[in-house]
Amino acid sequence: MSTQTMPLAKALTAGLRAALDGDDKVMVMGEDVGRLGGVFRITDGLQKDFGEHRVVDTPLAESGIVGTAIGLAMRGYRPICEIQFDGFVFPAYDQITTQLARFHYRSQGRLQVPVVIRIPYGGGIGAIEHHSESPEALFAHTPGLRVVSPATPQDAYDMIRAAVVSPDPVLFFEPKGRYWSKGEVDLSSPVPSWEGEAGADGGTPDPLGTARIARAGTDVTLVAYGPTVATALGAADALAVEGTSAEVVDLRSLSPLDVPTVVGSVRRTGRCVVVHEAPTFFGAGAELAARVTEECFYSLEAPVLRVGGFHTPYPVAKIEHDYLPSVDRVCDAVDRALSH
Repeated sequence: MSTQTMPLAKALTAGLRAALDGDDKVMVMGEDVGRLGGVFRITDGLQKDFGEHRVVDTPLAESGIVGTAIGLAMRGYRPICEIQFDGFVFPAYDQITTQLARFHYRSQGRLQVPVVIRIPYGGGIGAIEHHSESPEALFAHTPGLRVVSPATPQDAYDMIRAAVVSPDPVLFFEPKGRYWSKGEVDLSSPVPSWEGEAGADGGTPDPLGTARIARAGTDVTLVAYGPTVATALGAADALAVEGTSAEVVDLRSLSPLDVPTVVGSVRRTGRCVVVHEAPTFFGAGAELAARVTEECFYSLEAPVLRVGGFHTPYPVAKIEHDYLPSVDRVCDAVDRALSH
């Protein structure tokens, strides 16, 4: 059967396997990705099947991993780097933001560096310090990088394959707290194509930059991505019991942003709440709130509200659920929006 029920983690494994099988220039590299199969076993079995020259165990040096991947990409390869945990990406921040993101611009379009950097991110797994960060806004702020995050197993499978064939560098944020959430995956779905790519003006949709309506509604729009899509859907279920119809938009991508889908939803509902795990201060929700306010000013019935982490380092595991957005916090924000 081409359609199977599997966790998001296994959908990513299947997507990586398909990418390696489809192009000899695709490589996987990172700390313990080979024999061990990665901390979360996302690359389990790949080195056995594709060999040590294509699934490469690297030294513990994130800057070296990304720097090597940049050189490989400039030589025609398509490297997929794994960063073990979100908080470990910062030693490679310089390589990513000052080198990887700029080569296409510096070369006036002559050079492409199709590097994918996989980053398990977010909380909810009871981890120690530096293992539950949400740094996506730092990279979305950097021109030249695509920043995406799947929320379902099907999107994980489709989006990792789209990232590998993308001509641009992609920061692929994987919601590790949702790794074992199951869903149906059509393993025969076609590899997303970059031919005839078009934006909001019509034509072929950007395979990595298109949001989806995860649930239709009429009273308020909940905008989420990655780990908080499930939270938003849970809030929509709770609100429905109270008679409030919430529409849930799964962004999938932070850079680029599918503004037309979000704006279209807010114009229908008149209210908007943005949900993400990262701190709300200077976060992705602030950019979305500004865009929605500018585009939907005459449709809004209430200010755009944000629900996210607090402006503090990620807390110890014992109290992390007080820090993370919850169904109750999202419902409270909706109640405030409806009170206007």
